[in-house]
Amino acid sequence: MSETVTAGHPPASPTQAGSALAVPVSTARTMLLAAAIVALATIALTVVTAVAVFRASTAGSWAIGLTLLALLPVLASLFTIWPFTQGVRQHRLCRTAQASHDLVDFRLYRSRASNSSWITMGICLPIILVCLFVLLLVANDHAVQVTFFDVSFMSTTFTTIVKAFGKNIAIAVIAEVLVLVFGLVLAIGRMAPGTAGRPIRWLATLYVDAFRAIPGIIVIYLIGFGLPLANIPVLSDLGVFWSAILALALTYSAYVAEVFRAGIQSIHQSQTAASRSLGLPYGKTMRFVVVPQAVKRVLPPLLNDFIGLQKDTALVTIIGVVDAFSQATIYSSNYFNLSSVTLVAVLFIIITIPQTRFVDRLIEKDQSTMKARG
Repeated sequence: MSETVTAGHPPASPTQAGSALAVPVSTARTMLLAAAIVALATIALTVVTAVAVFRASTAGSWAIGLTLLALLPVLASLFTIWPFTQGVRQHRLCRTAQASHDLVDFRLYRSRASNSSWITMGICLPIILVCLFVLLLVANDHAVQVTFFDVSFMSTTFTTIVKAFGKNIAIAVIAEVLVLVFGLVLAIGRMAPGTAGRPIRWLATLYVDAFRAIPGIIVIYLIGFGLPLANIPVLSDLGVFWSAILALALTYSAYVAEVFRAGIQSIHQSQTAASRSLGLPYGKTMRFVVVPQAVKRVLPPLLNDFIGLQKDTALVTIIGVVDAFSQATIYSSNYFNLSSVTLVAVLFIIITIPQTRFVDRLIEKDQSTMKARG
């Protein structure tokens, strides 16, 4: 007698079905139990946070904001009920499939139940972090909020700090241009061919190793205070602004040189061989064939280095540059409040995060292009 195959799932052999269904559904059940505990703890934490905010004394313009910030997690925590109930439903279907020895549905519903548990806990995590942050703000009679996030003090110092922040941007932009040029020269120097290029390779390698080993703040200090003390013509008269640019350019050129070198080495040797076979000398081969391809490949890591350079412009305050950070420290020392320093941090975040997302976009685009090419 031939076996009839019904529409739907192909029949599994009794041995396969028995061994697979012998696997307990305890994994999905454990995940649901963990999700239930996390969800209940999250809801309880949101309620505690809301009560703490309501009982805390008012804190000026932050009173309404903190109240809304405390109510939002309470409402958001209720959304955990939906994926959790879906997980419970999938778990019941899993038990039903186990009882009917349906191997495919058993695995399907067990996977869906576990996935719903992970979704529930994933929703709870940001809610817990927001609640902990709000509790930190309202602790000790809003001491943290008054010290670090005083909106009225931020608004008072905003104009002065933003103007000083323009100096940070100017230092970063000028230094980045110098770094691009000098870093590429160092990278090519590290790869100078032949016996004649050996001294150049040694010098470039020594420079890169030295400036990658020395902390940037030390380079800034040595150039900012050392050059005027040494009374070197021209260099001693640079001033703190250009001394800061020079120090950052010297430091980050060593890092960017390695990025360029990695990009150049990633270009296949056939490109160089083909251009040399056409009669192009080494210099023109690097200029017209290798370097343009390498630069395109290393744009994401280059932008990452420039983000780091922008953040390190705050270090130039040690040599007397009146940038945003130094201006903020003046306010904080005069008024014993660090909200102005928090404002500087916010400004750096505002200019850095878009660049970071742009880098991620470039990386995704490069990966997509490579996949399309096979």
